[in-house]
Amino acid sequence: QVQLVESGGGLVQAGGSLRLSCVASGSIFSILTINTWAWYRQAPGKQRELVALIRSDGSTGYADSVKDRFMISRDNVKNTIYLQMTSLQPEDTAAYACTVRTSSIDYWGRGTQVTVSS
Repeated sequence: QVQLVESGGGLVQAGGSLRLSCVASGSIFSILTINTWAWYRQAPGKQRELVALIRSDGSTGYADSVKDRFMISRDNVKNTIYLQMTSLQPEDTAAYACTVRTSSIDYWGRGTQVTVSS
């Protein structure tokens, strides 16, 4: 079992920045089998979309809408991933959730709300 807890969301003006964090805890064995960490977001009335991911080899991927503005990173010692978000726009407003994929199952956090005012 892996528990994920996100933090760092909030209200920010357009053009501002936020850094989200996602901490994994629980079974050490399960945490060691995590091969992909990712951030998803879902705005009201819209489908959930992948924002960014980071694999166990350190490679990353981003949605086109956030490339050059968001950066995902990982601290293996702290079992934490981060999403540094810059140049935020109102269309970035959504609930952001962290997920990890292990060898057998995906785990999800409860999410953190990001609201960008114009």
